Amino acid sequence: MRALSASKLLSVWERAWAEPPGERALALLAAACPERTPDELARLSVGRRDRLLLSLRERTFGPRVVGLVPCGRCSAPVELTFDVADIRAHETDGETGNGGGEAESGGETEALTLRSGDYEVRFRLPNSLDLSAVAACRGVGEGERLMLSRCVLGVTAPTGREAAADELPAHAREAVVARMAEADPQADVQLALSCPVCGHDWLAPFDIVSYFWSEINAWAQRILGEVHTLATVYGWRERDILAMSPIRRHLYLDMIGG
Repeated sequence: MRALSASKLLSVWERAWAEPPGERALALLAAACPERTPDELARLSVGRRDRLLLSLRERTFGPRVVGLVPCGRCSAPVELTFDVADIRAHETDGETGNGGGEAESGGETEALTLRSGDYEVRFRLPNSLDLSAVAACRGVGEGERLMLSRCVLGVTAPTGREAAADELPAHAREAVVARMAEADPQADVQLALSCPVCGHDWLAPFDIVSYFWSEINAWAQRILGEVHTLATVYGWRERDILAMSPIRRHLYLDMIGG
């Protein structure tokens, strides 16, 4: 992975601003990870993808994460502040393809195997392509069924016959979903928050895709304003202004303001 220059980041923002979140994430990683093909990136598990996005965010805006979340009880704004390292999950057996219940290594498409009752299920972890497909579903139940149908690679029923994913009983479906979460913890980051106003405690999901993109969107609008000001005053080209270090741009802007 390489850090993105101001010019490159602005180009990615311009190309992907109208795309859904998953496509934005992949556009950012494609620019930062030229050693991987777009298909390889799309087939990374959601947790692996998000771990790469966390690293890219750290290289782009630093390790500190700051934000506001409305309290779920009284709606008061609750400030959250932490470092990227605080929410970076360790790689698990399920991600590396070692152990964890007979995991089979196959690059980015490794399979996991578990037994639930008399059922044996082989499955892989959800990826960006799966999330894109599930996004069109009308409800949680429909989304879960579609996700399982895409990720379950094989089912052996009690009689020894091969069965379809939709034949799995509830206990087996729940076991697969739980094992997916265990094997790919970066895919579901929960922050423990407490409201200083009403004392309400709750867990809030942290989505690196939406958070990072909101930062990029704010940065892009700010830097375009800086380019406009410097180009108007000095007549410089956009690419030359973007090639400057942030401190140099700010010094010129300070001199204009002064």
